[in-house]
Amino acid sequence: MADFIPLSVPNFCGNEKKYVDEALEGAWVSTSGAKVGEFEKVVADYVGMPQAVACSSGSSGLHLAALVSGIQRGDEVIVPALTFIASVNPTTRYVGAEPVFIGCDESCCLDPDAVEDFCQNHCTLKEDGLYNKNTGAHVSAIVVVHVFGNLADMPRFLEIAEKYKLILIEDAAEALGTLYTEGPLAGKFAGTIGDVGVYSFNGNKIITTGTGGILVSNHEDWANHARHLSTQAKTDVVQFYHDEPGYNYRMTNLDACLGLAQMELLEGFIQHKMERYEQYKAALDGVNGFKILPFREGTRSNHWFYCLELPERLDRDAVIDALTENKIQTRPVWALINEQCDYPRNEAYHMEKAREYRRRILNIPCSTHLTEQDCQRVIDTLLSL
Repeated sequence: MADFIPLSVPNFCGNEKKYVDEALEGAWVSTSGAKVGEFEKVVADYVGMPQAVACSSGSSGLHLAALVSGIQRGDEVIVPALTFIASVNPTTRYVGAEPVFIGCDESCCLDPDAVEDFCQNHCTLKEDGLYNKNTGAHVSAIVVVHVFGNLADMPRFLEIAEKYKLILIEDAAEALGTLYTEGPLAGKFAGTIGDVGVYSFNGNKIITTGTGGILVSNHEDWANHARHLSTQAKTDVVQFYHDEPGYNYRMTNLDACLGLAQMELLEGFIQHKMERYEQYKAALDGVNGFKILPFREGTRSNHWFYCLELPERLDRDAVIDALTENKIQTRPVWALINEQCDYPRNEAYHMEKAREYRRRILNIPCSTHLTEQDCQRVIDTLLSL
């Protein structure tokens, strides 16, 4: 009987057990311990940043990013509608701000043309910032998500942020290892281009610490402030003095041990994902109406997740059911955030492409130990539909 093929699961094939055992033997298991600082340095060096701030999750990292960047209660923040909801909650509602939802372009990432249209035609630029004509609120920031490891159009977003006096936050949760290889940003990694960036190390990411995230910033004082807030804003470790409300957002030493071992494997993971992506693309793209969405030209993506666009003749949920019957796990892209919770009361613009992708795109198996044979089984099943 055929084995189950998961969508995306961790791959512990390196020094994970060795490093965790060392931490257990030394009794350094919580938020204190040398491995946290070591992991921060390894990630910072890898992405070319002066420092990194490890935290308990990507969501906590985004909350810290919103706090240190100065997003205020009552502000509005431009966010994508097509993303995981954890990109939006921490950068808006956690700090008392409101989202303005914008749709995606062909890359699944936030559409810069639509953002420009909102800023130019629905807002007024004043000396002290951008203001929404409809609500009167100060529009203070953009949250750009590098969806599925695909770089958003960062040259455009840098121009937009400068022109309209906006903070630029990068949610690079899915994009560790993704970078520009051409153009004015050649050599720059996702997460290091805007004002502040955040990576996630959840169990299904390109590398995992079980849970956890890391914040980096092009403003040294913002990174230092994030570190301070993540440790309960403690100013004296002996006397327990605190100078502002802080958070228990630090990564544990055990998580950092996993992260150090996973970072040793990262480039190999990316290479493996690229090979399986090319296998899917060669067999499915343009065949029987299927399309494998490309990654942005002029970049080296980490190829975290693969997007299969279904032909109109196939129903998305029926395809999911057929794959499930063959022990192949898949999923649709996220339900649009502007249609969930109480977010329908917020403004939303240019949703056409996002709605189409929600209806027609599946993420197909992409684990870092997905074999060539398993990939072929997914292909054969899809081509039989």
